[in-house]
Amino acid sequence: MRRAALALVLLFSLQSIAGFAGDKKFCDLSFVVLKDSTGKPVKYASVILHGVDSRGRQLHEGMQLKTDGEGRTRASGVPYGKVRVQVIATGLQTYGEDFDLNEPEREITIKLKQPQGQYSIYGNPPRQ
Repeated sequence: MRRAALALVLLFSLQSIAGFAGDKKFCDLSFVVLKDSTGKPVKYASVILHGVDSRGRQLHEGMQLKTDGEGRTRASGVPYGKVRVQVIATGLQTYGEDFDLNEPEREITIKLKQPQGQYSIYGNPPRQ
């Protein structure tokens, strides 16, 4: 019950971003987040969605989802158009990409990579 109420609030937030129009179309998005190296699901990853305006600028309002034990999460009623997706998980590289939503249902599979070595002018190069 609480989750359904939260989903409704988030849906109305996304609708307010895009504005209300009689001919607006909406997409049911589902995500699968996996580790690139093993193909195993990433549980409790944060999947953050933001609308993107016609100039490519991220809108301030958005929503945050969490993956379940199988690395899955979903958002219903996301307005058609560009959406910026960011995925954050402990111990893995942050992922970000823009998607153009123009269909009633879409599943997006995201493969998170291990962190890469960092280079510094102050010390030894990282070990590979």
